[in-house]
Amino acid sequence: MNQSIDTWTLKNAAGTEVKVTNYGAIITSILTKDRHGNVADVVLGYNRVEDYINAVDKPYFGAVVGRCGNRIAKGKFMLDGATYTLATNNNANHLHGGVIGFDSVVWEAKPISGAGYQGLALTYLSQDGEEGYPGNLNVKVTYRLTDDNELIVEYEATTDKATPINLTQHTYFNLAGEGSGTILDHEVIINADRYTPIDVESIPMGTIESVKSTPFDLTSSKPIGREINAPNQQLEHGLGYDHNFVLNKGDSPDAMTLAARVYDPKSGRVLEVFTEEPGVQFYSGNFLDGRLVGKSGKPYLHRGGFCLETQHFPDSPNQPDFPNTILRPGENYHTKTHFRFSSIN
Repeated sequence: MNQSIDTWTLKNAAGTEVKVTNYGAIITSILTKDRHGNVADVVLGYNRVEDYINAVDKPYFGAVVGRCGNRIAKGKFMLDGATYTLATNNNANHLHGGVIGFDSVVWEAKPISGAGYQGLALTYLSQDGEEGYPGNLNVKVTYRLTDDNELIVEYEATTDKATPINLTQHTYFNLAGEGSGTILDHEVIINADRYTPIDVESIPMGTIESVKSTPFDLTSSKPIGREINAPNQQLEHGLGYDHNFVLNKGDSPDAMTLAARVYDPKSGRVLEVFTEEPGVQFYSGNFLDGRLVGKSGKPYLHRGGFCLETQHFPDSPNQPDFPNTILRPGENYHTKTHFRFSSIN
């Protein structure tokens, strides 16, 4: 396997640029225009790949995380009568694939292109037993930047043993430009009437509850900061928003639907996220605290970026009422998420 680490730049006719490295399949930069045509980098991260590799505090900037994004309680699950023990890296729990998850490995990369897009296809073989997971898992993640200003992320995988899989993309966005302050004035809509409450360790409690009359009702546009500090037990557990929202899918659970829309009044930039996944983890950058210094040389402040991690639900291998995350031999894991960029006056 070629272990060299490189960075590729995808460009489109609208002047948008996306940079990707094969270390962690990380999106290191997205340059896009504001309402006046001014270009800024709207994702948090570092200038050098070495800074991702050597980061002491692991924020997962821009990475593909897996085998299972989000948390698995106590790093354990049962599958077909056997108990599996995973690496634990979030107190006693398993987070984002473990100590050396997909964010911390070198992927094989191949530039691709077609009518109206430039792209990068990344592949990785996660071997049987890696971080405690069963089965040899062949994974492919493809990024396509289209001339319609969409970044399409496509995930594929096959396995030779039954295994859980829940891949997601962990880019932090600040639509005013990375390092420009907090995202509390960004206006958000999440297309979800329900969410999965968490305990004090951010593990889902197994219930699916209505967002109505709570700070989690983001079904109509409101600033992220409007209720983020409201007296609410769930906000206290997440230190803000760090919750899985159950997307409104109707009778088509696998359909491509709008998950979220975020608008920055300052720049006019808009991000819309469409996905085939049943959920999205909305994270408001609660663990950022100014210690990490980004590409512009400015510290990343508390709530200086947000994530919209399209996914199956956290801790699904231990939650029988949640959508299934088990991939079996002969099956194909295949899901897409689209990030659409625009601006309005």
